[in-house]
Amino acid sequence: MQENQWKDILINAKRIVVKVGTSSLTHQTGKLNLFQLERLIRELADLANQGRQIILVTSGAVGAGIGKLGLRSKPKNMPEKQAAAAIGQGLLMHMYEKFFAEYGHIAAQILLTREDLADRKRYLNARNTFFALLNFGAIPIVNENDTVAVEEIRLGDNDTLSALVAGLIDADLLVLLTDIDGLYDHNPKTCTRAKLIPLIHEITPEIEAMAGGAGSELGTGGMETKLTAAKIAMSSGIPMIIANGENHKILHNILQADFQGTLFLPKEVRLHTKKRWIAFGSDLQGRIYVDAGAEKAIVANGKSLLPAGITKVEGTFEAGNVVGLWGPTGSEFARGIVNYSSEEIAKIMGKNTQEIFAILGHKDYDEVIHRDNLVVK
Repeated sequence: MQENQWKDILINAKRIVVKVGTSSLTHQTGKLNLFQLERLIRELADLANQGRQIILVTSGAVGAGIGKLGLRSKPKNMPEKQAAAAIGQGLLMHMYEKFFAEYGHIAAQILLTREDLADRKRYLNARNTFFALLNFGAIPIVNENDTVAVEEIRLGDNDTLSALVAGLIDADLLVLLTDIDGLYDHNPKTCTRAKLIPLIHEITPEIEAMAGGAGSELGTGGMETKLTAAKIAMSSGIPMIIANGENHKILHNILQADFQGTLFLPKEVRLHTKKRWIAFGSDLQGRIYVDAGAEKAIVANGKSLLPAGITKVEGTFEAGNVVGLWGPTGSEFARGIVNYSSEEIAKIMGKNTQEIFAILGHKDYDEVIHRDNLVVK
């Protein structure tokens, strides 16, 4: 992609997902940073006034709850984390509603879990809800449902959530606002020679090695989770930017293609909505192992998976579930929606399609997984 092309993409971006981290919303005490919060909302409201559609993915519920409870550090056990999230989420949403209302905009709360994105029907329902809210002119405020989703608190990964939301709603741009300017070749907090990387075309092992681990004391994300988000966004055909949320007018500068930060350029071909769900939103229900010929036919030639190329089945799953495909080298190379259950596949694996009816007593499909329901990793 040429430089003028990505500049045009930023300038013309209409549907924008902005993720803001705990460190950008709270003081070190854990209490909300009202100055920073109002400045962010004012800028988001102004972008909405320009006719852009804004979706905000927010962290900070646990941190706000910690501040409200007067705790000095993050709770150590799960019930206390959930309690802090329950208290903090109400406080956080109240402030969003208050500030957005002052600028003439309606805020709508959406709490998601991985189950909402892993189940195909709930995924589509969430997608339709987002579109309805945007059509009403509302600004969706998205967070993980930390109060009930134990796994979500353990992962604490709103970076990945924001990338999944961006793919869910066909966003034009994803922006992760954090407390540093972007991805550096070394940790800028410990190395004075660290250099900012402004543009990334591909996430290589060298790029991944530059990512640190933990986030701030109150937050749970780090640069590693932001690179995971970047992989999802890039594969979904969505540009992603990491930038410092404390920089004045950072979002306006980004949308004028004149900013300090790291831009991750997307792949040229955007995955279809269903294939994005298969690749990133769904939970794997099992594994299908295939021979070298089947792997080559799928990866190199874009073919469907036929029973003849299957060598082994693992797990218990039904038709319509998503499974991983594993080659003879022992690594997952694709994912797809199966047309037959694990029990049926175990009976027809290694057989020709003409034999399916005789073995099962029915044949709804020639393919175990059709190429339209396959995503190569």
